[in-house]
Amino acid sequence: MSWDVIFEHLFIVLAASILSITVGLPLGIWAYVSRRARPVILRIVDLLQTIPSLALLGIIMVVLDPGKLTVIIGITLYSLLPIVRNTCLGLQEVDPGVKEAARGMGMSKPYRILMVEFPLAFPTVFTGIRIAVVNAIGTAVFAAFVGGGGLGGVITQAIRISDMGSIALATGVLMVIAVALDLIMSWFEGQMRKSRGGSKKMWIPVAAILLAFCLLLPYGRSSTGDILLYDGDYSETQLMHHMVKMLVEDQTDLTVTIQDQMSQVNNWNALKDDSHTCDLMISYDGTLLTTFFHQDTPDVPEGMTIYDYVKEKALEDYDLHVLGKLGFENTYAIGVPEELAEKYDLETISDLIPIADQLVFGAEQEFFTLEGSMKYNPFVEYYGLHFKDYNPVDMGLKYAAIENGSFDVAVVYTTDGLNRKVGLKVLEDDKSFFPDYYGVFVVRDDILEQYPELEGILEELTGKISTEQMAEMTYQVDVLGRTVDDVAQEFLVSQGLLSA
Repeated sequence: MSWDVIFEHLFIVLAASILSITVGLPLGIWAYVSRRARPVILRIVDLLQTIPSLALLGIIMVVLDPGKLTVIIGITLYSLLPIVRNTCLGLQEVDPGVKEAARGMGMSKPYRILMVEFPLAFPTVFTGIRIAVVNAIGTAVFAAFVGGGGLGGVITQAIRISDMGSIALATGVLMVIAVALDLIMSWFEGQMRKSRGGSKKMWIPVAAILLAFCLLLPYGRSSTGDILLYDGDYSETQLMHHMVKMLVEDQTDLTVTIQDQMSQVNNWNALKDDSHTCDLMISYDGTLLTTFFHQDTPDVPEGMTIYDYVKEKALEDYDLHVLGKLGFENTYAIGVPEELAEKYDLETISDLIPIADQLVFGAEQEFFTLEGSMKYNPFVEYYGLHFKDYNPVDMGLKYAAIENGSFDVAVVYTTDGLNRKVGLKVLEDDKSFFPDYYGVFVVRDDILEQYPELEGILEELTGKISTEQMAEMTYQVDVLGRTVDDVAQEFLVSQGLLSA
């Protein structure tokens, strides 16, 4: 974890705080002035708080591209409630005698509110700002899911690989930031309450927030290059994207910018969008079919492979080129603890049939949905398995649950280095239930037209990476703690694609 990540997180928090103050204060004043508008305004900001964070970000991304702006707007909407309510409440609590005296002096209503009532109400208003800022520190963690950067990426990655040290460190940093900001803002609030507000003092903390934001501006700017792509939330994606960067920059004068982490789904949306927020990504032919095209294996025309079908469809429907298979296959697989495999001599999925009624099955929640042919019910029916029980688990917590013994049989991915870490034996899919999931590059048509040399460079990796090699590389990153750049460079050198 670097200082850049921490400062990037702070930038998101402060940017959202400034925007929420800019929007929230006028709304709070409006709610105070207009009795008719008040219940409507307060109800809207209340309702915004009830929307789950990820759902709100998803709604925002219907209009905006993924990235920091989406996160900032999401946090802003969450931050409005304490600011709007406290602004309205603070103005209502101003001494009626003061209000009457101001009216008696002939002050207009707008002047009276802004120059007399608002300064006196500001200590209460500032309490709402303090609550909003502190809450934003934690909410900004969700930036990791939409390419917003910050400490959320560190935490989600650490959870997936069960790196308790990184989880504790990142969480500790968030707590320190939250406590420090809360203490500083509490002190300012106390000083203002002692002086009963005041038009001069009230702008000191606001100016401090603006100054801190200006200092952090470099961490909010997205770097630009000739080719843009997003880092993935898995080491496999990161390895492939960093290989692209190394090869392209070694063989051409082009620059490749790898932006903040983003999930596969959001990355796909950025790739096919007209905004050019992403130029290429690593994906899988099976993922393209099921997750992105919302189809199933029976939808593939007879005589065509999944790869051939998605290659044709991606170009026809989205102007995206699916390049050659990279070699590794990151398909679904069934894993069991090594000791269980040795005890019952398990080599294939079919070997589980006699003992399935003694075992608990575990997988991500989506594996237990009814839709699709590659789900739990079709799987157990196809193999004739009758497990004792099954447990859904979050993807990021799956390997921790395996280590804790929460289940005996788990759905895993063939190239995941964590299989080796937790001592899982991957069973042979002897009846070929799971379809192909071959790694492929998906590239925008316009970027290949602009840089025709790019396709040839990317195709240098076609067929070069076996499933075993990718599993070893993810093990090096996720378990041994080596950097993505080091592992990617080492592989390219070993294949003669990059000089040492």
